[in-house]
Amino acid sequence: MTNLEESIRRELLRTNRSGAYSCSTIVDCNTRKYHGLLVVPVPELDDENHVLLSSLDVTVVQHGAEFNLGLHKYQGNNYSPKGHKYIREFDCDKVPTTLYRVGGVLLKKEVVFQHYEDRILIRYTLVDAHSATTLRFRPFLAFRSVRQFTHENSTASREYQEVDNGIKTCMYAGYPDLYMQFSKKNEFIFRPDWYRGVEYPKEQERGYASNEDLYVPGYFEMSIKKGESIVFSGSTSSIKTSSLKKLFDEEVEERVPRDNFYHCLVTAAHQFHFRDRRSGSSPEHLDDSDDRYLLAGYPWFKCRARDTFISLPGLTLAIDEQDYFEHVMKTAEKGLREFMQGKPRSVKIYEMDQPDVPLWAIWAVQQYVKQAGKERGYKMYGKLVNDIIKYIIAGKHPNLRLDENGLLYANGRDKAITWMNSTANGRPVVPRSGYIVEFNALWYNALKCAAIMAADKGDEKLAADMEKRAELCKQSFVETFMNEYGYLLDYVDGPMMDWSVRPNMIFAVAFDYSPLNQEQKKSVLDVCTRELLTPKGLRSLSPKSGGYNPMYVGPQTQRDYAYHQGTAWPWLGGFYMEACLKLYKRTRLSFLERQMVGYEEEMDYHALGTVSELFDGNPPFHGRGAMAFAMNVAEILRALKLLEKYSYQK
Repeated sequence: MTNLEESIRRELLRTNRSGAYSCSTIVDCNTRKYHGLLVVPVPELDDENHVLLSSLDVTVVQHGAEFNLGLHKYQGNNYSPKGHKYIREFDCDKVPTTLYRVGGVLLKKEVVFQHYEDRILIRYTLVDAHSATTLRFRPFLAFRSVRQFTHENSTASREYQEVDNGIKTCMYAGYPDLYMQFSKKNEFIFRPDWYRGVEYPKEQERGYASNEDLYVPGYFEMSIKKGESIVFSGSTSSIKTSSLKKLFDEEVEERVPRDNFYHCLVTAAHQFHFRDRRSGSSPEHLDDSDDRYLLAGYPWFKCRARDTFISLPGLTLAIDEQDYFEHVMKTAEKGLREFMQGKPRSVKIYEMDQPDVPLWAIWAVQQYVKQAGKERGYKMYGKLVNDIIKYIIAGKHPNLRLDENGLLYANGRDKAITWMNSTANGRPVVPRSGYIVEFNALWYNALKCAAIMAADKGDEKLAADMEKRAELCKQSFVETFMNEYGYLLDYVDGPMMDWSVRPNMIFAVAFDYSPLNQEQKKSVLDVCTRELLTPKGLRSLSPKSGGYNPMYVGPQTQRDYAYHQGTAWPWLGGFYMEACLKLYKRTRLSFLERQMVGYEEEMDYHALGTVSELFDGNPPFHGRGAMAFAMNVAEILRALKLLEKYSYQK
């Protein structure tokens, strides 16, 4: 902890169900503009999160001597104050807990983010002290979007009002009040000032502007006795401070200990849960009729359609939370049907127009049916599956055309339409267009799924039609994509064939229904193993292919060109493991368990207890991008469940 080079790389994320979060490094030094103690959505302003309370510095005062436990980075690589040097222990098994030692003083700090309120709670306990001790708390305020910076200005309001054991303040019109309250009576000393030139090294790394000024209205001061605990609340709503200690205990009790790999992933899965809070409503009014979502990741992602359907089985079914699958699917189905019917969007799911989204929805339903059983699965989603198939066959999707050869054609020359969606200068970096390999693997899988569903329901005519279409698709798929080198072309658009070795072919092996025979599947899997497999998932491009660019570093444009040109993605590794198990059963178990080690060690790096968005494609496979990514957590969880299933099979 005292070695900043090691500790400042590790981040800690706490979230609630409204999309608000609290995030910093484990030494409480903010290194991103997205970091903050209280970061909340402000729907009255825009669709972004906003940093209200950036940090809270605590100073221990004894015999007139002051020891500031805070840590900030300023321009010129200057850290001040250097509170990390007082850290003796750090633990986050249940809640993040830091133990500071200042001379004879031992101060323990524990942090929780309330589940259904936009409220950060911090409990300070004086474990040991040999003389009278005072604590001083200095809040650093930002009141800005996570995508912007704040600088010293005369517009910011310095006004505040005293509330129960604290104050409330609001720097700019349109923002909610920030309530800062303590469980103990205290004195607030109004001493407004700006702290200038606070710097965020993660933004520097990414080639962005990286410094800002933070406003400090003053400080709170109170005495504390040995063995005493004081709870701080930072929130957009007032609270009765006599309830803070009890509330903190209740929140701690609800937490799942991060005592093993699986529990870390379960906790990470829950961080993506999001319940829509309508403008002007409060969390206590949420009920089961509210829209439920899955955020695509933290800290900057919103709810995206493709990510939702790919993540859904892993984040719900794999941890036996079937009811949450149904809640999210209810919202997502509403959005999907609105798109298919040409109606305005009423749900907060973006990119519903991407051509493969309805096909991933069918894949998600397929996973549900396997767990919930055919009777319930067909009852819940049978009509949705049939309606999607009819919609595509009728040619109603604006960018999906079913050709006479049974394959789906989509135009992606000018606009990115697949999960490989990076753009540069307004153009796709990887312009995948025409017959796209995973689109058609999904289509074949969907047709077979619909055929079996129809047969089970006794609709022989529909079953025969689906089987006939599937057979045509299968034949054309092999003729179009399978090449003489034993792997699948990534896309084919007239005379244009992409021979790059990419991971998108793994889906044709992993899905329950594949257009490939056993020999072809093994050949594709072998190529993926030889050229794409890393300890962090599959590379987005083989090192042997032209344009291989495995390091996701540097300014935005440089990173855009590397995003899908060799970086490794754990969620693709989930499908790779499923393909291995389907082909080789138990004989590959030990190999895949070793593969899991690469993910398990991530629990101690980058953002603790979760999985980064992507990784460099070359050693040491450093985590990059967003600190937590839903599809990665989901597919690792689903793969763990598959491993468990095959372990018990004879």
